Formats: sequence, structure tokens, C-alpha cells
Amino acid sequence: MLTSLLTQPSTPTLISATEPVLQVEGLNHYFGEGSLRKQILFDINLTLHSGEIVLMTGPSGSGKSTLLTLVGALRSVQEGSLRVMGQELRGAKQATLVQVRKQIGYIFQAHNLLKCLTAVQNVQMSLELHNGLSPQQIRQRAEEMLAAVGLADRTHYYPEKLSGGQKQRVAIARALVSHPKLVLADEPTAALDSKSGREVVTLMERLAREQGCAILMVTHDNRILDIADRVLHLEDGRLESHSIP
Repeated sequence: MLTSLLTQPSTPTLISATEPVLQVEGLNHYFGEGSLRKQILFDINLTLHSGEIVLMTGPSGSGKSTLLTLVGALRSVQEGSLRVMGQELRGAKQATLVQVRKQIGYIFQAHNLLKCLTAVQNVQMSLELHNGLSPQQIRQRAEEMLAAVGLADRTHYYPEKLSGGQKQRVAIARALVSHPKLVLADEPTAALDSKSGREVVTLMERLAREQGCAILMVTHDNRILDIADRVLHLEDGRLESHSIP
């Protein structure tokens, strides 16, 4: 089912075979200015390699989502070094940031599907950011990825007709259809019951390993820690490794 998806990436990659997908060194981040300036992240060091699944835990307000948005090139890097697929993001031009974002898949707690589009149209949006694909190829790949996440019979359904777990499956398909080298997931199971949540992360794990991409996932769900190669803990803006239970 995934043959064409796994052998025909839609865009060239930006990373060499030996370079980490993500390399963060001495990263600090602040909110506010002047007397109101507050440090949120302290000396963050982190490396992710292709095919690796890393979960990040920690209390609310510890800086997890801030770190994820920095890694995703959605927020400007202030201090330290942050390299995604070999590209330094600190001081990077807007065109470079856009190119990096195209190589990242994003999955969030709120699936962020467009209500006015069907499942297949939501997935197609991810591919339409890339050049070199015909409308027919875009449609085919979107349908193949929806089949891969078990929604072959829901391609023409609008989000309001899908369950919470099915919406997250569409979000996973949208994130992975363009063959990203890095997937960032922020609490993807938080709004799901235990069975649906487990199905969603198991699906993410399988598809990510098949495609050889790295996953950095923020979670409070201790029931899914076993899928990780590593578990990190972020508290008071400081990152540390935890052993997998």
C-alpha cells in the first residue's frame, strides 16, 4: 500500500546521510523586554537522528511548546544554535525558514483540519506546498496516505463527520504525506480516549519508522512512553533525559 509513498519523495531533502535531523546547542529563549524580560529556556542541548522517536514530558508552563515552535521554525531563535536538517535557523532568512518548514510535519492536539475541506482535501494541502507534482499525483498520494492510516472509506468525509481519533489520523496523514525528515507533535493524544490515543501513536510510530523520519513529541500521556527511543523531561526551562519505564 505504501510502496509509492515510501519510494517517491515529493521534494528533495536538505540533510546529508550522516548529519543529525536536529541539533540544538546552548539554546536560550526569553519572553518580554526590559524589566519584564523572563528567561523561558535555559541552555537546551538536543540531537535527533533519522528514524528516532523522542518524547518530551514536563509540567505545563515548562517551555515544551516554546521549544517545539523554535525547532519548527515558527519562532525566531534568540541565543544558541538550532540546526534543522543541516540548516542553521538562528539569523536565517525568511526564504530559508520557509524551505525548512516544508520539510517538517506538524501534528497538534487540536488537529487543525479545515472544516470546509474533506479529509483528502486537507491532506492534499500539504502536498500543494511542493513543486513538481501534478494535481493527479497530489490526489493519488493523499488517497494512498489516508488508506495507510485506515481511512480509505472516509476520504470524502468532512471533519464534522469524523470521530476525534479519525481527525487525528487525517492530521497524521497530512503531516507524513510529503515525506518530512522531522515530525513535531504537540500533545496529539490529549483529546482522545486511551484506546484511540494508543492507536494514533502506534500509527505514527509505524509510518515514521517506515519513512525513516524523526519524531519529537510533547506528551503528558505516560501510557505511550514505551514507543520512545528516548524520553526527555523539561522542567523550569531545563532539559534532562529520563530512562524509559
